[in-house]
Amino acid sequence: MHNQVRRALVSVSDKTGLVEFVRSLVASGVEILSTGGTYKALLDAGVAAREVSDYTGFPEMMHGRVKTLHPKVHGGILALRDDPTHVASMREHAIQGIDLVVVNLYPFESTVAKAGVSRAEAIEQIDIGGPSMVRSSAKNHRFVGVVTDPNDYPRVLAELKEHGGSLSDAFRRELALKAFSLTARYDAAIANWLFEQERKDGLTRERFPATAAFTGTRTAVLRYGENPHQTAALYASPNVGGVREPSVTNSEVLGGKALSYNNIVDLDAALALAKEFDEPFVAVVKHNNPCGAAAAATIAEALERGWNGDSLSAFGSVLAFTRPLDLACAEFLVGGNRFVEAILAPGFDAQALELLTHKPKWGKSVRLLVSKPFAPNVRDANELEVKKIIGGFLLQDRDLAAEGPDAMKVVTQAQPTREQLESLAFATQIGKHVKSNAIVFVQGRQVVGVGAGQMSRVDAVHIAARKAGERSQGAVLASDAFFPFPDGVENAIAAGVRAILQPGGSVRDEEVIAACDKHGVPMVFTGIRHFRH
Repeated sequence: MHNQVRRALVSVSDKTGLVEFVRSLVASGVEILSTGGTYKALLDAGVAAREVSDYTGFPEMMHGRVKTLHPKVHGGILALRDDPTHVASMREHAIQGIDLVVVNLYPFESTVAKAGVSRAEAIEQIDIGGPSMVRSSAKNHRFVGVVTDPNDYPRVLAELKEHGGSLSDAFRRELALKAFSLTARYDAAIANWLFEQERKDGLTRERFPATAAFTGTRTAVLRYGENPHQTAALYASPNVGGVREPSVTNSEVLGGKALSYNNIVDLDAALALAKEFDEPFVAVVKHNNPCGAAAAATIAEALERGWNGDSLSAFGSVLAFTRPLDLACAEFLVGGNRFVEAILAPGFDAQALELLTHKPKWGKSVRLLVSKPFAPNVRDANELEVKKIIGGFLLQDRDLAAEGPDAMKVVTQAQPTREQLESLAFATQIGKHVKSNAIVFVQGRQVVGVGAGQMSRVDAVHIAARKAGERSQGAVLASDAFFPFPDGVENAIAAGVRAILQPGGSVRDEEVIAACDKHGVPMVFTGIRHFRH
């Protein structure tokens, strides 16, 4: 069914492309109703329009808060043109049909993202009339087209031209879906911001809202999901109330193949690990676990040491850098039989970028992403982690705890050296990002062995020791949770480990401590577990 567009109501906050679009509508014989600043902008541009208050016979008031909430507006939008009783009501009350509604909403999200915005300023940017018109026209999309995105203006004009001044059913349905998606996102942003304000002002002790609202904008349809038989897409969640934390979704892709589902998941894990450090550091992640990581005086040294933590597993990994990637890093990566799937860094030196994008095997394949600079202080503690399960989802705080040397409790007769304490602190920062059960062997500030995702902690120790090989001699060990039996530490000590960190809390802690005392190996407790499932 094609309905002639004879009258359009135009009221927009974002005036991008407005004048040219409305001028074309007028040239097509469409009558324009408009309000406030939109009406003035059209008038100043010499575009013919009728003010809504003139049509309704009711003035705008209360600083524009009340202007479109009127039966002659919503009746004109909501009326079913094929229902005789609706048509009779329109005739009786002098309601004219509105066939096209062009509305976008007050900029609430961008307002609350500004530093120092007051609650009153934010509340004033909660649109009422706009969402009401958007929802009315979207509900009645059998007869009314609703345009909420200036990017759709050319398509609207093309449709009107193709269909003799009408919009096709399919196009109106598409616009309605987009409109309801907009109001869902808008209301979610308001609800989430208001909840955070209640927490900030101490008016609620709740950490989690009674109703959790999440929305996202699709930024890519991926080739497939974790496996080729699964479909997948990437969504970016809106930023409400502050500066967006550097992430995979807001990083710029400089080149390489399109990102895959697994690339994105691994890059997210690598970046989360890299954000633990405010020094030259490189995370080497494979299958969502760090197989290597290192901090050093230079980013090139950190890369080499991180890669060599497990060079076998590093092939085909993803990398995250805390410093711009320089030529020395690029030369190391393209030399020898090395290859990675993706690299994320807060910058790429020109020579490094040239080498990585033009070297055979690298240029057309490796994905390069540049993020804003980051350090531990960019992490937003208000950001919640979401775990989807069938029929619902779980929310939790992020694990941002960091146990430095001064927070460690020595529980053995042997005392760790300051150097060992520093290495243990580094090891537990890595361990937070290893799938549980997690064991991490470290030499200095270099990961030399990781045991990840094991059902038995002693098996995780065996794997980490095997990965480390001779580098186990003199290494330190961090465990993400307590040792339930002495066998784990006994195997670690036999492999050459000379200092151990764990949270403690087992009923057999004394037995585990005794095993360390037997061999003169210091052990520290942190009191904080870092499970990662």
